[in-house]
Amino acid sequence: MSNIPLRYRRTPILILMLVIAGCAAGPNFLAPGAPSGERYTIDDAAARIDGEQTLLPGAAIDACWWQAFGSPSLNAVVEMALRGSPTIDSARATMAQAVQLLAAARGTALPQLTLDASIVHGNTAANGAGGAGTALAITPALTLDTDLFGATSRRIEQAHALLEYQRAQTQGARLTVAGNTVLLSIAIASTRAQIAAVQDIIAVDRRNLDLVRIAVEGGKSARLAMLTAESQLAADMVLLPPLQQQAAVSSHALSILTGRHPGQWTPPGFELEALRLPRDMPLVLPSALVRRRPDIVAAEAQLHAASATIGIAAAQLYPSLTLSADWRAAGASVGELFDRPVWSIAANLLAPVFNGHTLAAQRDAAIDAYAAQLGSYRQTVLQAFGQVADVLEALRHDAALEQAQANALALARKTLDLTQQSYLVGEASLLDLLQAQRLYQQARLGNARARGQRVADSAQLFIVMGGADG
Repeated sequence: MSNIPLRYRRTPILILMLVIAGCAAGPNFLAPGAPSGERYTIDDAAARIDGEQTLLPGAAIDACWWQAFGSPSLNAVVEMALRGSPTIDSARATMAQAVQLLAAARGTALPQLTLDASIVHGNTAANGAGGAGTALAITPALTLDTDLFGATSRRIEQAHALLEYQRAQTQGARLTVAGNTVLLSIAIASTRAQIAAVQDIIAVDRRNLDLVRIAVEGGKSARLAMLTAESQLAADMVLLPPLQQQAAVSSHALSILTGRHPGQWTPPGFELEALRLPRDMPLVLPSALVRRRPDIVAAEAQLHAASATIGIAAAQLYPSLTLSADWRAAGASVGELFDRPVWSIAANLLAPVFNGHTLAAQRDAAIDAYAAQLGSYRQTVLQAFGQVADVLEALRHDAALEQAQANALALARKTLDLTQQSYLVGEASLLDLLQAQRLYQQARLGNARARGQRVADSAQLFIVMGGADG
C-alpha cells in the first residue's frame, strides 16, 4: 500500500466521511396518518338539516366565512377585530421571532469566519530591551462543524417545526378572534331579541292589567285581582335588567376584541332578524380536518419538534468533528505584517467516553417526551372530532327546537288573545288569564333563544372546521 499515491489513499477516508455526514441520528419524522373514516357521528351521512340548512360534505370554506350571515355590520366589526386585536399582533411577533430563530439555526451549518486583530504598544523584542514600539497582529480563522451525526441538521429541523407551530398558532389566533367576534355579535343580537320579547311580555301584562281594571270597575272582579295582575307585571319587569346587563357585558367584550376599551367604541345594534341563517353549510371531511385545523396542525408541529429533539440528543452520543483553518500575521509595522505569516489547518475530533450515562439518559428522556407529545396530539384530534360531532348534533336539534318553539309561540299567542277576550266578557277567570300569559311568556322568550342558539351554532360549525381554507 506504500506504493499507492497519497491522494488515492485519502479517497476512501473522504468517501466514508461523506457517507457518515449524510446519516443523521434519531428518527426521521413521519406525520401521523389521517383518520380513515368519513363520519363524525354515526348518522351524519344525512346532509340535510331541515328546509333552511343543508350540509355540503367536502365543500370549501370561504376566507371571509362570516359573510355567510349577510350582515354588513358584522363584516365590518370582524375586519376591525382582525386589524386591531392585540392577540393577533402578539402571535405575529412570536412567529417573526421563530423565523429569526430558524435563520440562526441554519447559520450554524455554514462555515464560521472570525477575525482577530490587535495593536500592542510597549517593549517588544524587535526594539530590544527597554525599547518602546508597536506590535501588530491579524488572525482570520475559519471553522466548520462537519455535523457527522446530524446534530446541527436536527436543530434546524426542530427550529423549522417550531416555526410551523407558531404559524399555526397565528392562524389559530385569527380564527379565535374572528370566531369570538361573530359569536359575541350573535349573542348581542340574541339578547336584544330577548329584551324585545320581555318588553312585549310587559306590554301584555299592562294589557291584562287594563282588562282586570275594567272588570273591577264593572264589579265583575274583586280588588285582589288588581293586586294579582300588578304583581305579575312587577315580576316580569324583573326579567329586563339581567338581560340588559348581559347585553352590556357582551358589548364590552366585543370592544376589547377589536383592540379598544368600552369607552372608545360601542358595537352596532345587531338585530337577530338581520342575521341570515347560512343555507349551505360546508362540512370538512375528517381526513382533511387534521391537516387544516390550527390546533391540530400546531400539535403536529410540536410532535415534529419533539422528534427532532431525539435526534439532537442521540447525536451527542457520537463523536463530533470540527475542521478549522487560521492564518496569522504579526510585525512591528504594517510593512512587516505580512513578512512571516503563519497558517495552520486542523481537525478536532471530540468523542464522549464516560459521562455517567448522562447522554443516554437525555436521549431516553427525549424519547419519552415524544411519546407524551404523541398522546397530546391524539387527544387534540379526538377533542376536535368531538367538537365537530357536538356542533352537528346541535344544528339538528336546533332546527327541531326552533320549529317546536315557533309552533308553541303561535299557539300561545292565539290562546292568550282568546283568553283576554273571554276574561273581558266574564267567561274566563283571572287564573286562566295568568296561565295563558305565562305560556306566552315562556314561548316568546324560548323562540328568541332558540333562533339565537341556531345562528350561534351555525357560526360554531365554521369555527370547529378550522375557519377559512388555506
